Amino acid sequence: LDLRGIFPPLATPFSPTQEVDYAQLEGNLHRYASIPFRGLVVLGSNGEYPYLAPRERLEVVSCVRRALPRDRLLLAGSGCESTQATIELTVSMAEAGADVALVVTPCYYRGAMTGAALVQHYTEVADASPIPVVLYSVPANTGLDLPLEAVLTLAQHPNILGIKDSGGDITRIGLMVHKTRQEDFQVLAGSAGFLLASYALG
Repeated sequence: LDLRGIFPPLATPFSPTQEVDYAQLEGNLHRYASIPFRGLVVLGSNGEYPYLAPRERLEVVSCVRRALPRDRLLLAGSGCESTQATIELTVSMAEAGADVALVVTPCYYRGAMTGAALVQHYTEVADASPIPVVLYSVPANTGLDLPLEAVLTLAQHPNILGIKDSGGDITRIGLMVHKTRQEDFQVLAGSAGFLLASYALG
């Protein structure tokens, strides 16, 4: 699955009563449909994923899939604090129409999230996932950077497609690109602020 291109992160709109505003979401999607993006990211940081109930997360994905042209890819956040919960939500996201699962690092017990623990977590999720998995490192929100050595190990997994790195460390991104050239692994810049520099690195 080729992820080259731009995937804007979709915000989740809310009504004045704090419910997900699905009508506004569909309106936003119609606007995005006229722009030749490769696809969309839903339920990432901009999608306010931590604040949605599980049923709302799935309904957002279903809503986006219905409105999104079939040739556009849908990357959906499915990372939870436990491995089992992440697997269950990832399977449900696939059933709701997601093409790729975007799995953020579990971070509540960040002191215990060693490289080995994260490799085990992501390996079990990728083994069980019916759709490809993209690692998601967003240290500004999690306080946890996915270690480079863990990324390099996970890059060898056949169902781990790549990483969305939102840390902004261009040296680290360059190392990931360079050290995974022999793998079927794609490195995505997680913010427009370092997108151009990331393109320059490959």
